[in-house]
Amino acid sequence: MAATKKIEEALAHIREAEKSLKTSLLKWKPDYDVAADEYNAAATCYKTAKQYTQCRECLLKAVENYKLNRSFFSAGKCLDQAALISKELGDMESIFTLCQRAACMYREHGIPDTAALSLEKGAKIIESQLPEKALIMFEHAVDIVMTEDRPRQAAEYQSRVSRLNVKMQKYDAATDAIRREICYHQAGENQPAIGRLTVALVLVQLARGDCVAAEKAFREWGSYCENEEVQTLEMLIQAFDEEDGDMAVKVLNCPFIKHMDVEYSKLARSLPVPKCSQETKKPGVTDTYPPYTSSSGADVDALAKGVGSTSISQNDEELDLC
Repeated sequence: MAATKKIEEALAHIREAEKSLKTSLLKWKPDYDVAADEYNAAATCYKTAKQYTQCRECLLKAVENYKLNRSFFSAGKCLDQAALISKELGDMESIFTLCQRAACMYREHGIPDTAALSLEKGAKIIESQLPEKALIMFEHAVDIVMTEDRPRQAAEYQSRVSRLNVKMQKYDAATDAIRREICYHQAGENQPAIGRLTVALVLVQLARGDCVAAEKAFREWGSYCENEEVQTLEMLIQAFDEEDGDMAVKVLNCPFIKHMDVEYSKLARSLPVPKCSQETKKPGVTDTYPPYTSSSGADVDALAKGVGSTSISQNDEELDLC
């Protein structure tokens, strides 16, 4: 009975919306604002009645009328609600499109932070089923906040990009993503995070099978690492360089590695360790590792400036989505 009553109430709101869009001899222009509010009210009634398909249809009609009235913030809110309704319907593909449109509306209204937050929420919903599209949404969020010169917030979104690439075993892309994340942390003066990411970057380079690149990453960013991180990386790179499987297994099973972010911890467990034992070390190789240096400050600054000057490549698509 309650559901039927709500459906009838929704139909009444729809009739009012349609009526407000009609013109007459004394009414020359449609009343878009009233129509949008009525469609929004109808969507609320359908949601209460659990008629999610009709609810989303009304929300999208409200969006169109809010846009015609240039009420971009209200249009963005309706698109966010439509994305949540799509989650109830199991339509993950629509969530991607709706959240992109919502971000476009919020940017038109002049609130980029809300636009990035909308993308983040949508990406988290579809991350498990559509990781590729979630990755696009997180990258878009990074670009949006960097237009406002907010490296700390950009680093949060970039961390999701890095971990998603690792999860999908896109190690080349993960290397670039982690380096960019390090640059954002450096711009935000968050040095402890850079040390942890150095460990992650070394693990990714080892997953690529490039021990030389792993050693180079350690030398480049090792000055930001804590003592425990330095010792762990020295032993790990030495083990892979000397093909010492026993030492590699021991280092990868240490508590420090196990308590990293889930994706990096899983990556460490899946690394193909050398099969040679400790007795088959290369002759002349010592157990000491040469000290690292932090001589790449100029390169880091150049990379940070390059990151800050990047422009989003989706502007044209955003205009189409709007």
